[in-house]
Amino acid sequence: MTSNQKAETSSILEQLREEIAARREALISTTCDLLAIPTLNPPGQHYRDICDWLDRRLQKSGFQTHLLRATGTPGDSDKYPRWNIIARHEGKQPGQTVHFNSHTDIVTVGEGWTKDPFGGDREGDIIWGRGACDMKGGLAASIIAAEAFIARFPDYHGAIEISGTADEETGGYGGVAWLAEQGWFNPQRVDHVIIPEPLNKDRICLGHRGVWWAEIETKGRIAHGSMPFLGDCAVRHMGAVLEEMEASLFPLLASRTTEMPVVPEQARQSTLNINSIHGGLPVPEAGYTGFPSACVPDKCVITIDRRYLMEEEPDRVRGEIEQMLDKIKSERPGFDWEIRELWQVHPSMTEKDAPVVGAVGRAIEAVMGQPPDFVVSPGTYDQKHIDRIGKLKNCIAYGPGILELAHQPDEWISIKDMMDSAAVMGLTLADLLIPQTGG
Repeated sequence: MTSNQKAETSSILEQLREEIAARREALISTTCDLLAIPTLNPPGQHYRDICDWLDRRLQKSGFQTHLLRATGTPGDSDKYPRWNIIARHEGKQPGQTVHFNSHTDIVTVGEGWTKDPFGGDREGDIIWGRGACDMKGGLAASIIAAEAFIARFPDYHGAIEISGTADEETGGYGGVAWLAEQGWFNPQRVDHVIIPEPLNKDRICLGHRGVWWAEIETKGRIAHGSMPFLGDCAVRHMGAVLEEMEASLFPLLASRTTEMPVVPEQARQSTLNINSIHGGLPVPEAGYTGFPSACVPDKCVITIDRRYLMEEEPDRVRGEIEQMLDKIKSERPGFDWEIRELWQVHPSMTEKDAPVVGAVGRAIEAVMGQPPDFVVSPGTYDQKHIDRIGKLKNCIAYGPGILELAHQPDEWISIKDMMDSAAVMGLTLADLLIPQTGG
């Protein structure tokens, strides 16, 4: 970068910082308004409400908006429709399109909160709430960044898009996956995608590990609980599966490491989470005061969440589970099993020399005074669909928030971090949408 270009960048950044500082209260109120809409997923509540809120807000800022229901996707129903919004602001001259994509859904609240999860409680620099970090704070920062940039540089070239999409927390199939299938992330219409996931304001996230979700079912035979010898307990068979996982599979996965810069450090190995277990009688409805019947369970199901590395063969991920189950079957009388694959996503990682990486990297260095760290997320996010379905490789995650706070009680976001990230996002827009004049 020449001295003239450095001076130009410094002038643009100063203007953006002034504009963002003037919008500080708007950033806070935007974040709190988004937190107040309880977009819990599952089941997918209030998706239309948050899209309507974004529609009103972004239309006031000159964006043209599209509200889009992903009809027929997993989870979509008349009770819980999968609504998404895409808003677009056109510059004065032709140019490239920069798209900020944020998911609007949040996970269950859980136990252990000392703050109102939907109250937008604030103390000093901190705003609390479910989704503050993951990722309504990032969505708010992208809105303020775009509005500040447009206000100071209305003659920019190209276009800016902001989307609020459904279901990222459950795979993204009613959100970005569906939109990508409809062509909204086609490289012919979008050039750069930034996903404001909470990976820390001085990091660029290049991608994520792979994931394979499946159900394992062990089979038994129902009988009277007073005579269990006449039946075959599927829960005991599942106990053998869990025991074998502890003895052999978990140590095997822990021995595998990756060259991907995954954070945190512990996630640079293969992992397996047992997401749920169900066996025997169903859980009674709320308010039921009776007792369970005496039955030997004839079925037990666990849901597993396997995260794998670029160095691992995808077919091997399922194969080693099947081999483990076959081993148990050869040693345990009456053991029978079934696997049902739920979904799989291969690892994804954008190259460091991609245009959006360079632009965001230069912006981080200008705002933070140091070059960015390059990381990979331990869990998947919607980059997988933009990459695999949309065929758009020029995509990263960058946003405010501390990754380890996601899905935790008393989740929070720093106002200063949102301000700094908004400056980075605004300067990235300038880098990509304002022609350089410095020689």
